[in-house]
Amino acid sequence: MSKLVIVESPAKAKTIQKYLGSGYDVTASMGHVRDLPENRLSVDVKHDFKPKYEVIKGKEGLVEKLKEKAGKSDSVLLATDPDREGEAISWHLAYLLGLDTAKKNRITFNEITKTGISAGMKAPRTIDQNLVNAQQARRILDRLVGYKLSPFLSQKIRHGLSAGRVQSVAVRLIVDREEEIHAFVPKEYWSIEAKLSPKDSNETFTASFYGDENGKLQITNKEQSDRILADLDGAEFIVANVKKGTRRKSPVPPFSTSTMQQEASRRLGFQARRTMKAAQELYEGVEIEGMGAIGLITYMRTDSLRISEEAIQSAADYIRGRWGEQYLPEKPRHYKSRANAQDGHEAIRPTIPSLSPDKVKDSLSSDQYKLYKLVWERFLASQMANCLQSTVQVTVQAKNYLFKASGYTVTFDGFTVLYEEAKDEEEKEGGTLPALKKNMPLRLRKIAGNQHFTLPPPRYTEASLIKALEENGIGRPSTYAVTISNITAREYVVRDGKSLKPTELGETVTKLLKEHFPQIVNVKFTAQVESDLDNVQSGKSDWVQELHKFYGDFDKTLTEAKESMKGVKIQLKEDVTDVICEKCGRHMVIKTGRYGKFLACPGYPECKNVKKYVETNGAECPKCGGKVVIKHTKKGRIFYGCSNYPKCDFVSWDEPTMEKCPRCGKTLLKKKGKHPKYYCITTGCGYEKTEEE
Repeated sequence: MSKLVIVESPAKAKTIQKYLGSGYDVTASMGHVRDLPENRLSVDVKHDFKPKYEVIKGKEGLVEKLKEKAGKSDSVLLATDPDREGEAISWHLAYLLGLDTAKKNRITFNEITKTGISAGMKAPRTIDQNLVNAQQARRILDRLVGYKLSPFLSQKIRHGLSAGRVQSVAVRLIVDREEEIHAFVPKEYWSIEAKLSPKDSNETFTASFYGDENGKLQITNKEQSDRILADLDGAEFIVANVKKGTRRKSPVPPFSTSTMQQEASRRLGFQARRTMKAAQELYEGVEIEGMGAIGLITYMRTDSLRISEEAIQSAADYIRGRWGEQYLPEKPRHYKSRANAQDGHEAIRPTIPSLSPDKVKDSLSSDQYKLYKLVWERFLASQMANCLQSTVQVTVQAKNYLFKASGYTVTFDGFTVLYEEAKDEEEKEGGTLPALKKNMPLRLRKIAGNQHFTLPPPRYTEASLIKALEENGIGRPSTYAVTISNITAREYVVRDGKSLKPTELGETVTKLLKEHFPQIVNVKFTAQVESDLDNVQSGKSDWVQELHKFYGDFDKTLTEAKESMKGVKIQLKEDVTDVICEKCGRHMVIKTGRYGKFLACPGYPECKNVKKYVETNGAECPKCGGKVVIKHTKKGRIFYGCSNYPKCDFVSWDEPTMEKCPRCGKTLLKKKGKHPKYYCITTGCGYEKTEEE
């Protein structure tokens, strides 16, 4: 007889088994075992939203095995992930296995290490029903929105469309940003830059026009710029003021889920789903040479910035040993979490700070290593001393006009010896300046006016969208990756390089939802729903009452929308093709059915002509000149082939472009990545160029 410990994944089970030993049987539930069935609503809205759960299709055998093991064990401990989802899985397992939820049979591990597992085993508790109810409320809310609203969208726009409580708001943010970009009117402005040097030196620096003695001046056109340049003709340039100072640059906090996803996107080019997959593997445990299976990072779904004192001390010991005492701050750093943070777990950090990325590199996959390195460096840097910089701000006078220049030098690198946060847009910082003193005369080397135009706001990237969702309180850390995957998979949004761009479908769906379901795509309302769910989790609100509060207005709005749009069908421009129906002469349209897309005549039911739909990208096959066809793997990954298959065997992961090779005239392919390049596959050609070229 032994104790049965149930976790969610086999990898986690393997790591925990190593630490618990022979007295325990650690097994995996493979995620959720019971849920609302997919093919029906399964929520009784007339009786307080009672959910009708069933064992997930295909998991009946697994559940029977778990029941058999539980029956043979002295006791059962439920060790699923330490969050709402994990709590709900434990609750469903307890129901299926006939466990008493009043008993202390629930344990959690913040980290899968000997210390973390020992701490978890010493603190069994009862299942937290508030956490379970918060998860149930979210699940039922999402089911009500999805199952009630999706058929309406399918009827009015296109078959197979879906709506989601969080995904619809994410799409709205992207659509609203696109509308801002289209509505943006650029404004002209000018800058004047003077290249200067001390009269007795060849060292040069650039000073930018600031204004005059009355204050800052905006230069709005060429005439104004030329007038100032004419006034400055023959003027003497003199250093009017030199201001020196010291700037202390502090490290950023360790990662939360959101900031980890953002930084992995900026620095590594990882999509959120890819980041979370690698993070899950690092948390659950990896076989490290000489150490066995070990969890390398703490739990990766968290909005907290809290760090244990033990981890802070371990980091300090490592920093002291590697870089010296001077790289430690005067006192250990503690970071404050966001006001609405649940703060259920620590920030994401390495479980063993002394285990540097180089020590484990050979045992990790490429993605695991890159992400572990990022987490490790970020955490260590967060516990290091400030970077100190000597700053210089110089004011230069010419007649009654003023120019300004700034620069800095690093006097102590501090935490930057290890890590600096990446930015969405690199901030311009001044470089070093020559030794300058007040009243020093300067030699003008060159002066010129430069025309500029204000730029529209940038499109969202995955990193900036996650940041916007978090700042607005939309969704929770565990939902961002799934949300972005859903809106791209459902073709509401497409990726344009790193940017997220709405499709006509996304814009049309958003417009319809804004007109008829303003609350569903309202940022503040959706954030309030998240806050209400947090109140359920903390025991301040009743989950059934929160569902009543939401559903009453939603159901009324849906009824009104159906009535007002009776008989209305929206035709998308992107669905109309240049393929002519040979039976009636109309332009055929793209439809979506049970087996995917197909071409149909819009004259139905008079004309019932249908055809196979083949998606092309407009390029020519680099081998035979046929049309390039866009294809998808079973997992949804895009690749390219030739419409003349099997006569032509061209196939490629890299996209054929509209550009032609200057040497042989064939189609160039584009290889994506940090440094995209175009290349020719014609035998013996070998032409390639970078995107900049």
